[in-house]
Amino acid sequence: MYATERQIAIERQLSSEGRVSVVDLARMFDVTTETVRRDLDALERAGALRRVHGGAVALDRTSTVEIAVAERGLQRGAEKADIATRALAAIPTGFRGSVFVDAGTTTAAFARALGDHLRAVGATAEVVTHSVPIAAELGARGDLALSVIGGRVRGLTAAAVGSSTVRAIESLRPDVAIIGTNGLAAPFGLSTPDPEEAAVKQAIVESARRVIVLADSSKAGQEYLVRFARLEDIDVVVTDAPLPDDLADALTVAGAEVWLP
Repeated sequence: MYATERQIAIERQLSSEGRVSVVDLARMFDVTTETVRRDLDALERAGALRRVHGGAVALDRTSTVEIAVAERGLQRGAEKADIATRALAAIPTGFRGSVFVDAGTTTAAFARALGDHLRAVGATAEVVTHSVPIAAELGARGDLALSVIGGRVRGLTAAAVGSSTVRAIESLRPDVAIIGTNGLAAPFGLSTPDPEEAAVKQAIVESARRVIVLADSSKAGQEYLVRFARLEDIDVVVTDAPLPDDLADALTVAGAEVWLP
């Protein structure tokens, strides 16, 4: 295979996976790792990717890039629905308590399914959120006890952020927190591009008795600018596909479970 053909194949894999590994590409193309590195260098000079330790990432996977919530809502819908359904197991039969639902599209899928699930398992819950879309949707139902955390609304995520939001969350002790994340990696942990979003997520994680992370498999191995939790800070990761071995092993060491649909 010529260098140009390899580089086209690398770009295709980046388009579908978001990240490539030098070792995996060398094995795939049956070439040396030095050859792969030269290909990646050439593609980076051409503006097609960004080199990272051990490989490369697509340009839209850099540490400060964030996609608006409206656009994210159109992506991986089936996977998010599967994750949300599986995560309902965190609210067992007879549950009586509080559930904090973080902002995000996968967490929103969980929130939409929660009311019917509570009725099915004979449970009741006080739902708390700082997400404007989630609050609007749940508030319109009229069959859930709902509390909304206020603050300055960040347009990109339609979520309340800022010091007043953080202080309000710090005063709570929810039984279960349903958290979203942009990145989930070993050993870095959970991360997001925006410092204010990270501060809110950190407050949710630190306040909750049990932390359930909803993250589709595209988040695995991704690292964004601001870490808001370590792997040791979470209890369960709900995802749609088996995680990379290094991340799965790190979660096991951290004492966190992985749930699959």
